[in-house]
Amino acid sequence: MELSSDSVVAPSDMSQIKSKDDVDGDYESLPPHVSVMTHMTAGAVAGILEHTVMYPVDSVKTRMQSLQPDPNAQYRSVYEALKRIIRTEGIFRPLRGLNITMIGAGPAHALYFACYEQAKRSLSDVIQSGGNSHLANGIAGSVATVLHDAVMNPAEVVKQRMQMYNSPYRGLWDCIQTVTRTEGIAAFYRSYSTQLAMNIPFQAVHFMTYELMQEQLNPHRHYHPGSHIVSGGAGRAVSAAVTTPLDVCKTLLNTQENVALNSMNIGGHISGMANAFRAVYRLGGLTAFFKGVQARVIYQMPSTAIAWSVYEFFKYFLTKQQLEQRAGPGPL
Repeated sequence: MELSSDSVVAPSDMSQIKSKDDVDGDYESLPPHVSVMTHMTAGAVAGILEHTVMYPVDSVKTRMQSLQPDPNAQYRSVYEALKRIIRTEGIFRPLRGLNITMIGAGPAHALYFACYEQAKRSLSDVIQSGGNSHLANGIAGSVATVLHDAVMNPAEVVKQRMQMYNSPYRGLWDCIQTVTRTEGIAAFYRSYSTQLAMNIPFQAVHFMTYELMQEQLNPHRHYHPGSHIVSGGAGRAVSAAVTTPLDVCKTLLNTQENVALNSMNIGGHISGMANAFRAVYRLGGLTAFFKGVQARVIYQMPSTAIAWSVYEFFKYFLTKQQLEQRAGPGPL
């Protein structure tokens, strides 16, 4: 949080001051340096909620990115896909793989937000003497992404394989054991380089856009849910659309789509970003690189809005609780 010096109220005077905007006043009175544990806790909660609430749309995105889809799994829109999946495969089918996503999202987002906040603060001190540096925000977002994806990539592999139409896996552990036995541990990181190639520019643009919009919509850095939602959603939508080609390649590397690979007479497994790009182009041309772009944008906008608003709220709430505990009980 960046706070203006004239807005900070001394802790001893806080109990006596009642402004017309008490919530904003309390938020501005929080210390500029929030604890790492607070960032990690708020980030973990935000990450789990982000992926949980929008998970059915993520399932649709994975299916719509299939390069050689089954005739029963060809969809015109996100709504039509969800309706048909529920009708033909059961109400819980769009949630298949959610358990591994929740297991991975907590620690991945805890590292993500904690690393971002610490790197942003350190780099801003160097680049702009403690001010809000957009370059620092972009670099911090990129560094945080490397840690996040290292934790989340194996969960993504399992999740996407369970999301595919006619997935051969009975459940979470069956998928993990089968992939490990048949393809080796390296299979869980086959798409890591592609994931980083996609997410580093994605998150750099996202964080820079978020902080820039916060400067315009919320210059005093109050706790203001509306600005967090708009800033997070807008930044992620633009980034999501631009990086869809890499996401399609990542999905192919994660799922090793049998029908698609067989149609190109690939008997083993495809690996590497360059091979994935060639395969996508051979199977569908340039348009194939934007398969599922609608579902990707629809997923990313609200999920990021949820993540930022929940993260900022828990950061505010947890830090306020810590301040109250340090201050002790008020006068009787």
